[in-house]
Amino acid sequence: MKNKKIGVIGLGYVGLPLAIEFSENNFNVVGYDINSERIKDLKNGIDTTSEIDEQRLKATDLVFTSDEKELLQLDIFIITVPTPIDTFKQPDLSHLISASALVGKYLKKGALVIYESTVYPGCTEEECVPVLEKISGLKFNMDFYCGYSPERINPGDKKRKVHNIVKVTSGSTEVIATVVDELYKTIVKVGTHKASSIKVAEASKIIENIQRDLNISLINELALIFDRLSIDTLEVLEAAGSKWNFLPFRPGLVGGHCIGVDPYYLTHKAESLGYHPSVILSGRRVNDNMGKFIAHKVIKLMVKNDIKVKGSKILVLGITFKENCSDIRNSRIIDLVTELEDFEALVDVYDPKANKKEVKAVYNISLLEKPTIRYDGIILAVSHTEFLNIDLTTLKNNATSVVYDIKSILPREQVTDRL
Repeated sequence: MKNKKIGVIGLGYVGLPLAIEFSENNFNVVGYDINSERIKDLKNGIDTTSEIDEQRLKATDLVFTSDEKELLQLDIFIITVPTPIDTFKQPDLSHLISASALVGKYLKKGALVIYESTVYPGCTEEECVPVLEKISGLKFNMDFYCGYSPERINPGDKKRKVHNIVKVTSGSTEVIATVVDELYKTIVKVGTHKASSIKVAEASKIIENIQRDLNISLINELALIFDRLSIDTLEVLEAAGSKWNFLPFRPGLVGGHCIGVDPYYLTHKAESLGYHPSVILSGRRVNDNMGKFIAHKVIKLMVKNDIKVKGSKILVLGITFKENCSDIRNSRIIDLVTELEDFEALVDVYDPKANKKEVKAVYNISLLEKPTIRYDGIILAVSHTEFLNIDLTTLKNNATSVVYDIKSILPREQVTDRL
């Protein structure tokens, strides 16, 4: 196995750590990304996702490239490109199809193509394989083979990494399934789970995130009810959590590349089969509306405190989709910011973790270098560690300024209200 040459296509949050692990386990690895600036940064020891540190990057034998000719003579291709949704909340497979077409150009007999991107059950064999066959001129399961091993990367998590997260594996034949499983066992020290088919592996990834999405949507709906009852949601959850089998979910904005996206992949497939999901989509509706609810709640609190909303200054702390990471993909904090701006408030956003150029390009928001003025409203939207040390009294315009804690991490006496 170690004599096989591996190519990892896509060097983002998933692909880079994976490529590094294989390289450090003595595989000959090429890391390919179409973004030449990304490749330049990686060669200089800079990972803008903050998943791999400079020392480890500079020590690797991994070949970083944006030159597709480097994909010649590869034995194994691992595709780790994004699978987002479009503006109509339908699966956007454009990156996956493009990557498959690229790989198809360099497929040789006996090659293995493994997909890690999150997709709906059947996508690998129904959408990707035909592209590989068409471009390469080779026959599936005769000349080349496929596997699927869904990524389980948790951005910003310093404890759970590729090597210590159980990996689901699968292959297009029984023999290939074993080959894929043995390949990943060389880098995943806590073991693998070999699924019976690619479809089963694809479905397993989807429901991991749907389950979490639905659990959070339940807690979000409870928070909406408790708000009307003037009950503190966190106090209720802490009380309920005293029972051994109560699940410790918290309310909040649900974004990111997985939880806020993956449910739409399964519902898309289900609807194509004539089944219209109700539970999954109802959970999505609750979560998608939380940004608007929070914005309206903050505005009501400001009005209650006799603060003029139009022209008021509001500070939002955090833009990444989760704490202590730089990932801004599908961040639902933009819903909050947009809604506040619809009330003609002047909104500033501060996030020490996020990349300023990326935020500007994706959301057209110019992040503050650091808050330097005082605000009528302050919203803690992301629980970055740095925000625990901010002295909010220096940022409040006066004693009536509203402080709203979405993440419920600040002392209760320091906030006006929390989710």
